[in-house]
Amino acid sequence: MIHYVCKYTPLELFKGFGEECAVLEEMPENFELSDQIAHANLCGFGKSVIQAVLEGKVEQLVLVNCCDSMRRVYDIVESTGKCKFLYMLDMPHEDNDCEKVKLAKGIHRLKKAYEKFSGKTFDRSGFLNAFSHEDVDNQPYIGVLGVRVSGVLEKMIRDNIRMDVENLTCTGGRRLAVIREELEKMDDDAMFLAYADALLSQMPCFRMNNSTRRNRLYLDPNLKGIIYHTIKFCDYYGFEYASIKRDIKVPLLKIETDFTSQSAGQLLTRVQAFAETLEGSEDMDPSKGISEEIRKKMESGVYYVAGIDSGSTSTDVVILDKDGKIKSTMIIPTGGGAMMSAEKSLEMAVEKAGIRKEDIVRIVTTGYGRAYIDSGDDSITEITCHARGAHFLNPEVRTVIDIGGQDSKVIRLDENGAVANFVMNDKCAAGTGRFLEMMARTMEMSLDDMGKAGLSYKEDITISSMCTVFAESEVVSLIAQNKATDDIVHGLNKAVASKTAALAKRVGGEERYMMTGGVSKNQGLVKTLEEKLGTTLVISDKAQLCGALGAALFAKDMVTE
Repeated sequence: MIHYVCKYTPLELFKGFGEECAVLEEMPENFELSDQIAHANLCGFGKSVIQAVLEGKVEQLVLVNCCDSMRRVYDIVESTGKCKFLYMLDMPHEDNDCEKVKLAKGIHRLKKAYEKFSGKTFDRSGFLNAFSHEDVDNQPYIGVLGVRVSGVLEKMIRDNIRMDVENLTCTGGRRLAVIREELEKMDDDAMFLAYADALLSQMPCFRMNNSTRRNRLYLDPNLKGIIYHTIKFCDYYGFEYASIKRDIKVPLLKIETDFTSQSAGQLLTRVQAFAETLEGSEDMDPSKGISEEIRKKMESGVYYVAGIDSGSTSTDVVILDKDGKIKSTMIIPTGGGAMMSAEKSLEMAVEKAGIRKEDIVRIVTTGYGRAYIDSGDDSITEITCHARGAHFLNPEVRTVIDIGGQDSKVIRLDENGAVANFVMNDKCAAGTGRFLEMMARTMEMSLDDMGKAGLSYKEDITISSMCTVFAESEVVSLIAQNKATDDIVHGLNKAVASKTAALAKRVGGEERYMMTGGVSKNQGLVKTLEEKLGTTLVISDKAQLCGALGAALFAKDMVTE
């Protein structure tokens, strides 16, 4: 098996040697082995290649000198001696006649190198048989662009987007405009020149200097949305994302990974929320499965619906009556399991409302634990639910800021309360409720006391790091310097506010702003964030219940005929 990393790799050439090829895009669990020999700032994909080689999963590898990282990967892999066959193909950055001749000669050299390594003779007919014609299906689709996506990441996207998905990344969308009958008539030199022409005539990746054909993609009327993937420490595709964000009108979701399997799981909420934004959640369909038993309860005129928000810090419940009025609410700390906390919170809310659980005809779950709650009839992402809840509380709101227990999100709404765009922080807990909780613990303060302390300060202290671990070290150092508690808390608030304001700018935040979630109770942070944004934040007395409220409103929609 020959592994490769780029769609420009001449795969058909190896068919002439009777070899099979496979793209090397496996997301490892970690970089335990590659971190021992690779630079810390090498991109995650480069590390994944090295990791696969060191784990003995790759014996034959063809790389392309597409960037400095790949050149470093080649040097490192070569030094390990783990690959039986290792080759670096020189790829042009242009697709003119001169570069096509250059690439054709490079393919000839690769052919000779593999003949020497394998002892096999190149079979021209096997090479020609590798070319097949694929019909292009002109259907609406979502394009996945940017840096390569792994099997696990691509599967997650395809499983959650109810529309055709086209992989148009580094290794996706590989289509060669080749007429086999014409190649058969050519001698080897002409054949390889035509082959080089076909390779370079694909939709170019962003490393190519001439991106005209790539720009045409964005004008495709069947392109209904873009999921743009970047990898940490890779600069190439960050530039393209900025231009797409500025010029392209279709819905756009940016996701970033470190190219480990751990990062893929963190993206599920974003992908599902993007799907809901694109086409409406299947779960939000009012016609979806109402049982006869539930229908009878509804006909009786007395029934309720509920929303459960299963977060990392708290589990929240809102119960609505048939008229959409709040009957009962409940907030409890999330314990050891989402399902247990959800059931407990729901039971307490039912008891508080003075009703029977059987009177609830529909339950919608949201939050990170939504998929693990058996009592839920449907699940919708917290992005969509927070938007719905915020619009219900104040229809004038256009931007929602939610600082949760393990993530921060900024959601831009349209005039109907639907999600127009959203951004989330990365998988690090910096700037989240958990971050503030840890800082309060370090300073031996309650969260309530911390929220009040930030209101009054004298020295404008700057916390330089947003990493939870490093920030904690800074706080400990400031305490040792006898800095006032109020000043330290303000420094922390300023750091969180700066990070949140940056998210708001990325999403195109506009008036009016609403803050939701438990962190909205932190008066000092709210004041500092208002200063950063230059506006007043709407803070509802139902701020912490916003996600559960949105879920309950969707539940009501589902039983409304």
